Amino acid sequence: MIHLSLPAALAALLAGIGVYGVLARRNAVLVLIGVELILNAANLLLVTAGTRATGAYAAGPVLTLFVITIAAAEITVALAIILVMFRRAGHIDLTAVPDLTDDLTDDPADGRQPASAGEGAS
Repeated sequence: MIHLSLPAALAALLAGIGVYGVLARRNAVLVLIGVELILNAANLLLVTAGTRATGAYAAGPVLTLFVITIAAAEITVALAIILVMFRRAGHIDLTAVPDLTDDLTDDPADGRQPASAGEGAS
C-alpha cells in the first residue's frame, strides 16, 4: 500500500503552485488555473483520505465529486466574467482599474447625449 506522505507531498506541491499562480499573476485566466490547482490538491487529499478510512462514513470520494461539481460551476461563471471584461476593456489584466459604468458622457464628439429624468415621460 502506498504511504500517505507521497500524495500529501504532491498535494502540498500542487497547492503551493496554485497559491503562487493566484498571488503572482495578473492575467485572469492564469489566476483561474491557480484556483483549479488548489482545488485539485484538495481533491487529491480527499481521495487519499478516503482510501484509508474504513468506517461507514468515509466520504472522501463523494466529497471529491462535490468539489469537482463546484469547480466546474466556478470556472463557468469566472470565464463568463472574463469574457465580458475582455469585451469591455480589451484586456484581462486584473491589476488595471476596470470602468464598470454604463453612464453616457456629455462628450460632443461622442454623438450620444445622456437621458435626463424628464425625457420620455408622458
